[in-house]
Amino acid sequence: MAVEQTLILIKPDGLVKSLTGNILSRLSEAKLIIVGSKTVRVSRELAEKHYKHLTGKPFFEELIRYIMGELHSSNRVVAFVYQGEDAIKKIRDIVGDTNPENANPVSIRGAYGRITTSGVFENVVHASSSNEDAEIEIKLWFKPEDLVEDIYPTKEITVSNKKEIVWA
Repeated sequence: MAVEQTLILIKPDGLVKSLTGNILSRLSEAKLIIVGSKTVRVSRELAEKHYKHLTGKPFFEELIRYIMGELHSSNRVVAFVYQGEDAIKKIRDIVGDTNPENANPVSIRGAYGRITTSGVFENVVHASSSNEDAEIEIKLWFKPEDLVEDIYPTKEITVSNKKEIVWA
């Protein structure tokens, strides 16, 4: 088994329902290590990039509003990068099927997810589905300096005229 990385997001509905502790306890069963974590205010740009593969679907706009927190009055997502042997399969087994109604009742999505009357899967968490998706998603949600290990090749660049928000 190879060492893999996977992105896990605790979505706005999971945060509003105060499920972070429960979710982390369940994820700890995978015996993986966390190499990055942060709370993110999800912009429309980030949401659209994350769900790029679903562009054009009838539920796309509601999905964007969901991940941005507009459906739950909470514009936060907690993002994690987990690493370890067979990480993607281990995490996906714990989180369960994307559709909460098809998910094992003891999985995270089976226990806490639901489908809205408009058909959006409020499935509490996101977990990468493959090594390729994990790399794309981790690079979208995290910068190299956000992680405590170098998991992908990096390069150093010089950026000039960059505006930055700093503490006053």
